[in-house]
Amino acid sequence: MIRKFFRGLFKGLDGLRKVLHLLVLLLIFGFVIGGLSGSIPKLPDDAALVIRPEGEIVEQPSGDPFELALAEARGSGSGETTLRDLVDAITAARDDERIKTLVIDFDGMSGAGQPTLDEFARAVTRFRTSGKKVLATGLGFSRDTYYVAAHADEIYLDPQGLVVIEGYERFRNYYKSALDKLGVDVNVFRVGTYKSAVEPYIRDDMSPADREASQAFVNSLWDSYVAAVAKARGLKPEELRAYAETVAERVRDAKGNTAKVALEAKLVTALKTPLQIEERVIALSSKDEEKETYRSVGLKDYLRVVRAEDKIAKHPDTRVAVVVGSGEIVDGGSGGGIISGDATAELIRKARLDDDIKALVLRIDSPGGSVTASEQIYRELLAFKSTKRPVVVSMGDLAASGGYYISAPADEIWASPATITGSIGIFGLFPTAPRTFEKLGIGVDGVGTTPLSGELRIDRPVGPAAAMLLQSTIEHGYEEFLGKVVAGRKKTRDEVDAIAQGRVWSGRDALRLGLVDKLGSFDEAVASAAKRAGLKDGKYERDYLEPDKSFAQQLLSNLQIKAAVLMLRAFDAESLGGFALGGVAGIDAPTRAALAAARRDFGPIERSVLRFNRHALGNQLYAHCFCTPY
Repeated sequence: MIRKFFRGLFKGLDGLRKVLHLLVLLLIFGFVIGGLSGSIPKLPDDAALVIRPEGEIVEQPSGDPFELALAEARGSGSGETTLRDLVDAITAARDDERIKTLVIDFDGMSGAGQPTLDEFARAVTRFRTSGKKVLATGLGFSRDTYYVAAHADEIYLDPQGLVVIEGYERFRNYYKSALDKLGVDVNVFRVGTYKSAVEPYIRDDMSPADREASQAFVNSLWDSYVAAVAKARGLKPEELRAYAETVAERVRDAKGNTAKVALEAKLVTALKTPLQIEERVIALSSKDEEKETYRSVGLKDYLRVVRAEDKIAKHPDTRVAVVVGSGEIVDGGSGGGIISGDATAELIRKARLDDDIKALVLRIDSPGGSVTASEQIYRELLAFKSTKRPVVVSMGDLAASGGYYISAPADEIWASPATITGSIGIFGLFPTAPRTFEKLGIGVDGVGTTPLSGELRIDRPVGPAAAMLLQSTIEHGYEEFLGKVVAGRKKTRDEVDAIAQGRVWSGRDALRLGLVDKLGSFDEAVASAAKRAGLKDGKYERDYLEPDKSFAQQLLSNLQIKAAVLMLRAFDAESLGGFALGGVAGIDAPTRAALAAARRDFGPIERSVLRFNRHALGNQLYAHCFCTPY
């Protein structure tokens, strides 16, 4: 009896110890997080909002959050800026009395698709309606950066700078000869005359059908670029075309003075050094006497301020949900830069089960991917529609193949004139390498029990029964795809088939063909969804749905990221024996430049190999479009 008493006592004390231990740990974590998290910055009055877009402008950040934080701590940055951050900041600043002018420095921006650039430019144009000035600055402007810069009030180019508008092109690497040398046969099963996604593995050049379709949509992109930029800059379209086509001759005649050529073509307002630009911004805002420059706030700090203020403000309970799908569509999966079938379907389901959500907007920027994952998302969209609430799709740079598959059930589809869409088709790949085995002197022989036995082995050619089975499956998948478009677009099967066949279309052509309903911005798509739901302006909240993180995941993520940032910032070149963390440790600038060039040149090959690895899986169908123009 006594023994049982003490056993119970000790068990109770042990339980109490565990609870107290947990409480202490939580208290410690709370102090650590509090110490690591920075305070909300103070926003100066009469300031300039300075935006320096970094790398590519994307719908969603890609990569692991921890690695992105490390890159930021090293000073190398993440290489991406989200479109939402840019638009939110510029929109808030338009009516913010503390912000007197907007300065956009384009030197760190690498580019984006034209629809993304158009969303950025629209935000700039709306800002100008406030009467505040927008200044665009840069050592040089490329095709993509100039698209946005053209919408500013004033464009200042460095006297040593240049403006290069190179137009659009579509070139790809082709691997048939390389695969032949390796003894690898790529067995392709597809439907669609224009379904060119598999061509890099079975050809050494572009097919006539792909050439026809590609030329059509790059011409369409170039036409829309010229029209938008010329209008924004007050030029005639033919003047902009002439500059792009004759810039080499003009620079030669100007003895290499590229900045002078851009100024004479009226592409820029003036040639100014950074110090002269600083003086101009001071005149438009105010001077920081302590720092001898203009008062300013950067993008990240400004967003922290306005988003914190927004959380405090009261908002209506009625909401329009926004689900962003950016990247390739994959089965399962999670993380940035992809559309996970599981995660995206779960977000749509979450919206369906929330009675305060009155409409759903699906923002798509995707070349497609897995048919299985696309079907998973498609079914969840149908379930949402069954609740009699509207679904509206807003297409970004790409909504092709699987990207169009998941758009098909929408009540309304919006696109940009330069959106790449369509590519309605299905394919499958099955690589075999019997010739490789022969070269190695390895024989293959045996017996089986059915016509399919041994026909899907990597060391034997695909047999006739397996080929018949796979091609029939692909054809069925194509008919299923057509059926979904027929149901969503209210067309006949033959009408859809005539504009499908894997062919890619620009948004403008897609409108003409009935693949999309309207051309316009993301904001217009959201407004249309609200109108369909019977909501009035100002009576609803825009709610971006993102995958939930557990308390433990958030706690661990915050601790890891913030601790890593502080640790890396605490060490300098001297404490690390001369190995600086500002770039790649121990590597000089020329070598870093060479590595960057290698990543740029071999990046497309690496991406093709990774895609081939994903697509060469058994029992998988793909609706994918390798249709990104550059």
